[in-house]
Amino acid sequence: MWAYRLVAPYTFEKRQLPEPTARGLGDGQVLLRFLAAGICGSDLPGFRGAKGRLPGDTGASAAEMDGFPVHEITGEVVASRHPAHQPGDRVVGWASGFDGLMQFVVADGEGLGSYDAALAPHRAVALQPLACVLYAVEQLPDLSGRHVAVIGQGSIGVLFSYVAKTAGARRVTGVDPIDRSAFGTAFGVDTAVRASSDRWVSHLGAEDRPDVVVEAVGHQVATLNHAIEAVAPGGTVFYFGVADDDTYPISMRLMLRNNLTLKSGVTLERRRMLARAGDFARDHPDLLPTYVTHTFGVDEVQAAFELASRPTPCRVKIAITA
Repeated sequence: MWAYRLVAPYTFEKRQLPEPTARGLGDGQVLLRFLAAGICGSDLPGFRGAKGRLPGDTGASAAEMDGFPVHEITGEVVASRHPAHQPGDRVVGWASGFDGLMQFVVADGEGLGSYDAALAPHRAVALQPLACVLYAVEQLPDLSGRHVAVIGQGSIGVLFSYVAKTAGARRVTGVDPIDRSAFGTAFGVDTAVRASSDRWVSHLGAEDRPDVVVEAVGHQVATLNHAIEAVAPGGTVFYFGVADDDTYPISMRLMLRNNLTLKSGVTLERRRMLARAGDFARDHPDLLPTYVTHTFGVDEVQAAFELASRPTPCRVKIAITA
């Protein structure tokens, strides 16, 4: 079977490996034939050669792990030791070993859910990040009538903007130094701020402070404090994504004086959230076609990741298809 491996920063190598078999599955595992994958912002540090915390990430120049670093996948079930999944099912969710860039993937069945067969696999893969955003919004106060700001209008940030608007947010502010005006309105953004988050915060008046701020940039420390500085007294800040650093210094003085709430967390109840994402996409049929802006074949993985690494105004979600 084909598989990709990072052999140096920014450099994939395509390899041939033996195919996994049903006999090798553990309890609860599912063997998938690759249909599509999505590139997530959390995949990019690995592409750049940063050393992560996954077991086996011991390569000299890059991770040198087969299938790494993709975790957003759709696939066809080939074999299953999970009661919810049967051979022939089409499923979406997590490649639990962050090894989704290969022809056959073994994944935890609790991180997979079936999807509407009318959806093309390259669009269905977007249900995975949508599930994560929906779960995060469940952890927030009721957004009805509130002002919500989302720092970062990349592939996760625009989903937060969209979901916040559909949840009844009175006003959605999207902050990003890249010009996102071409699609901001389509994702529910009322006020698009083209600026870095520190510059945005420095010009905020008291009347413009959001009730809720989502930090959807990731991979840096400073933006979390910008979110804390921006939110209105009594407000909530949600930090989304996987932290690159173990420790993030924040202003406890602002947290205390302004009676703020800081939340974060990973997505739990994954099968439930994937089902909810499918329902949400069905209720909002324009979302996924607008969201997946670029599609590459499996022979174009290098080009797909290179595009994902460049700030590009017209790019939202990149999918890779079989």
